[in-house]
Amino acid sequence: MKVKADSSGAANAAHIDWWGVWLVLFSAVAFSAKAIFVKLAYGAGGAAVIKPIDPVTLLALRMWFAAPGFLALIWWMRRQNAAAIGPANASSLRLAKRDWLAVIGLGFLGYYAASLLDFQGLQYISAGLERLILFLNPTIVVLLSVLFLGYRIVRRDLLALGLSYAGIALVFVHDLNLSGNVLLGSGLVLASALAYAGYLVGGGHMVQRIGSLRFGAYASLASTVFITLHFVLFNRFEALDQPPHVYALVAMMAIVSTVLPIVLMAEGMRRIGSSNAAMISAVGPVMTIFLGYIFLAEPITVIQLGGAALVVAGVLIISLKKKGRSAA
Repeated sequence: MKVKADSSGAANAAHIDWWGVWLVLFSAVAFSAKAIFVKLAYGAGGAAVIKPIDPVTLLALRMWFAAPGFLALIWWMRRQNAAAIGPANASSLRLAKRDWLAVIGLGFLGYYAASLLDFQGLQYISAGLERLILFLNPTIVVLLSVLFLGYRIVRRDLLALGLSYAGIALVFVHDLNLSGNVLLGSGLVLASALAYAGYLVGGGHMVQRIGSLRFGAYASLASTVFITLHFVLFNRFEALDQPPHVYALVAMMAIVSTVLPIVLMAEGMRRIGSSNAAMISAVGPVMTIFLGYIFLAEPITVIQLGGAALVVAGVLIISLKKKGRSAA
């Protein structure tokens, strides 16, 4: 199998870069495991709960545990960039005031608001349904681009949107029979997906200016400030009195499902290109369904798998629309 460079600028290779494939695959599975960690912290899957943890405390702990990783990432990138351009030009790496304002605003939208809504929604719906709704992000980006950026929707977009939302409808109706709070939980997670799609639309320019890893790290640290303020203003510090297994889950979520997959995805995309990475990442929602079955005792049905297949197909049509092609 040969891999050609696509729009991400991946280098031509005589053979597929299997390291890149495994990096993207692990990143996709690690991202998907976030919902499993959250549900376990809430006490799903038979986990022992002395007193339930609330979404604000859980998100605050996650970002506090992840912050050192993002700080280390920023330090490493600064060293790499300074070595590349020389100490005399190091000042050019500093962000302008408008860049900081954009990072802060987008960090509020994409990692604080979106994450908090997601954590709140996971109190009411299955991990599989949550991941499928969040996986709609590319289709929501298309809709936002139509509304605010003058993008003209084409037949291929309509097909992708129809497949994706038909799949969500299948899984939603299936889960509606299992819990009366599915409508509330799905609404919260959909609001999370909308907030994150807004972050993606607004962050496109910043990614071009300062790079995706650097932008993601700064935005994450900005969101850490916001969730800390939220916790201090509205929560009691007694909420931090959680059993050791909750702190262990939060630490794993911060490392395995927050910092590490961002780094691995960036390196994987560099090796194999964004279109190949998008195809491999499509395993994420399906893996969440199986992880939910293994760790949370969530049932797997034909309707779930069929709905997931429709969502994945629709999102791939959108994601690969303008990407380069891989030749086998």
